[in-house]
This record gives sequence, structure tokens and C-alpha cells, in this order.
Amino acid sequence: MAKLMCLCFIILTIAVAVSADECEGDRQAMIKECAKYQKWPANPKLDPSDACCAVWQKANIPCLCAGVTKEKEEIWCMEKVAYVANFCKKPFPHGYKCGSYTFPPLA
Repeated sequence: MAKLMCLCFIILTIAVAVSADECEGDRQAMIKECAKYQKWPANPKLDPSDACCAVWQKANIPCLCAGVTKEKEEIWCMEKVAYVANFCKKPFPHGYKCGSYTFPPLA
């Protein structure tokens, strides 16, 4: 029984580590391809590149949103994040929370 519990713990640890690595990869890709479209100031809103949209399509958004802090919200304009998400055809649902930001209904 103890061996089984140890094995389950090891598997769970590996799964968490792989998930964290995936999220960090998404975060780095988002910074590389989308930063200029999602940073302050709120205007102008620029249409993102195809490379940025490709990142959006593949990204684990719940994982990325879980890592959004007040400090990150001072860098990333969440209105622009919403604009890019909509443009890239992966919009946030109304009421979705990302950090402290709650996404309004789509315009």
C-alpha cells in the first residue's frame, strides 16, 4: 500500500511539473509574440500578428490567467489582452477572471 501511495505521489509530482513547464512556455511565447499588442497604454489597439494569434490559439489561458498579479496588470493592459483574444478568435467568456480583471461582454 505504501509503495502504491508513493507511486501516486511521484506521478502527481511529474504531472504538476509538466503542467508548470507548459504554462511557462506559453508565457514566454506570449511575451515574445504578443507583448507589443497587449502592453499599456490602452490605445491604440493594434491588430496582432499571425504569430501572436498562433500563440493565443495554443496557449493554456486558464494557466496563464492564474499567474496574473497586480504587478503584471501594471504592464499588461487587460483591455488590449481582450482585444487580441477576440481578434485571434479565442475570446474570453463574459465574466471570466484573469488576475483581478473580469472580462466584460463582447462588444
